[in-house]
This record gives sequence, structure tokens and C-alpha cells, in this order.
Amino acid sequence: MTTIPLGPSSAVRAAAVRRGRRLNRLTIAWNAMEGVVAVAAGLAAGSVSLVGFGLDSGIEVSAAVILAWRLAQERQQGCTQAADRRATRAIALSFFALAAYVGVESVRDLLGRSEPEASIPGIILAALSLIVMPVLARAKRKVAPVLGSRAAVSEANQTSLCAWLSAVLLVGLAANAAFGWWWADPVAGLGIAGLAAVEGVRTWRAESLADTCCD
Repeated sequence: MTTIPLGPSSAVRAAAVRRGRRLNRLTIAWNAMEGVVAVAAGLAAGSVSLVGFGLDSGIEVSAAVILAWRLAQERQQGCTQAADRRATRAIALSFFALAAYVGVESVRDLLGRSEPEASIPGIILAALSLIVMPVLARAKRKVAPVLGSRAAVSEANQTSLCAWLSAVLLVGLAANAAFGWWWADPVAGLGIAGLAAVEGVRTWRAESLADTCCD
């Protein structure tokens, strides 16, 4: 009787780990640039949504670094559920930190009627991110099931979230620039905070994938 393998072969897993590492490096490089530009442009324009977007890019970098550690653990010790769980929880905490900061600052700007300046660099950055992030997220989601890593799935979800944040940011910045709707910026910030909080809860509650070496 033929035994059907329950998971991917070692060669397939090794290839997935290599691809995951390449995607990780690309994520770190892109988001490092994105974060610096967004925070600088946000501070210059007084835009809480743009600063929040930049901070999310920083968290995306930290999540990629956490996943890099997770992949390094597999190379050294094999796929371990404990390492995967710690990495996943760390990513969830980064979502909560972003949601808290941006939420508080957005409410403060709304109550104080803080009017940000139009930010053309921010609009361009949001539009570029809206193109890049969905492509990167799809590539990560293809690799994650082979790795059998909930941390990889969570990090891919964070990249998808970045695409949604780009859309929210773009609408807020464009409305402020085109129509002078100052409130669109902190409202976009609240949207960013809400999405981050939801994803944080989902990530924290996530269970390990059951059909892989991480049993």
C-alpha cells in the first residue's frame, strides 16, 4: 500500500524557505524607504494618516525581521511550532501598538481641528504602494502554506493590510488636497487604526496550520 505524504517534500520546503527569504528582503527594503518618506512627508504636512502609514511601514519591517528569525529557526532546528507561535504573537502586538498610537492622534486632530497641508509626495507614495503591496502579498500567500507557518501567513496579511492602508491614505490625502477637507486626514487615520486593530486580533487568535511539519 502506497503512503501518501502529508506535507511538502524537503526540497519543496527548502525552495519555499529561499523564496520566503527573498520576499522578506524585498519587504524590508521597500518598507524602509516607504516608512522614511511617509514619516518625513507626514511631519512636514502635519498629516496623522501619513505619519501612521509610515509607522505601519516600520512595523512591516519589524514583522519581516521577525519572520526572518522564524525562517532562521527552521534552518537551524527544523520547523517548530513554539518558534512560529512566538513570531505570530510578536506580529500581533505590532498591530496593536500601531492602532493605539494612530487612533489617539487621529481623535486629537479631529477634536483640535488640526488642518494638515496637502502632501503631493504622500499622494505619490500611497499610489505606488497601492500597486506594489498587493503583488507582494500574493507572492507571500503562495509561499506560506508550503512553509506551514502561521507567522508567514500573518506577515502576508500585514502586507495585504498595507495595501488597504494605502487606499485609505490615498483617499484621505487626495480629498484634503483637492477639496480642502481637513477632516479627511484624521478620518483616514482612524480607518488605519481600525484596520490595524482588527488584524491584530485576528493574528493573536490565529492557530498554527495543522497539515504541515508544525504539528
